[in-house]
Amino acid sequence: MPVEPPPCSWSFPDVETADESGVVGIGGDLSPGTLLHAYRSGLFPMQVDRGRTLAWWSPDPRGVLPLDGLRVSRSLRRSCAEYEIRVDTAFDEVVARCADPKRPHGWITDEIRAAYHRLHELGWAHSVEAWSVDDGRLAGGLYGVSIAGLFAGESMFHRRRDASKVALVGLVEILTADGVDRLLDVQWTTDHLRSLGAVDVPRNDYIGRLSDALRLPMPPAFTS
Repeated sequence: MPVEPPPCSWSFPDVETADESGVVGIGGDLSPGTLLHAYRSGLFPMQVDRGRTLAWWSPDPRGVLPLDGLRVSRSLRRSCAEYEIRVDTAFDEVVARCADPKRPHGWITDEIRAAYHRLHELGWAHSVEAWSVDDGRLAGGLYGVSIAGLFAGESMFHRRRDASKVALVGLVEILTADGVDRLLDVQWTTDHLRSLGAVDVPRNDYIGRLSDALRLPMPPAFTS
């Protein structure tokens, strides 16, 4: 089971005070207690100014992927047979791949990587990985934070065709395996995520869904 860290020593402003870009506050730290308090409050961190400034975000609208709305095309279904889904067997490698500085719009700094490594060690941050069946190599994956019935997706990567999408299919299967309707937060929608079923919801709608999700159990796959 996850280990609850020392509590956050900061007070976050209400999400309704966010500016037009979705920033609620600047500063603070990335300690495990601060991160968990942020996610439970509807916030997530992202450093700006090339990692010099830590900002806390609550965008309006907010991107979510309804678990019963995941779109799995025929080609993606075929791709699923090419990979094996694993959980938490290569967490640091997944984060490192997501943080590749050659990727456009990269935002995952060494400080972010270290912070989520600490969360992973405490049992709150998880990776879902797609391993190639033919050569046994890590082909793609994603990572995020699991708190009760919330999974806050942070980033994903792929080295082979459809591998990140297959990891997402695996995540949804994990989140729904016991019949519980959990909340999958994707922060902002993109064309790629919308093609897979992600939708925009108003911030106040997201906060209501989050409140409900925090009363639900964590997926068994993330507690073993």
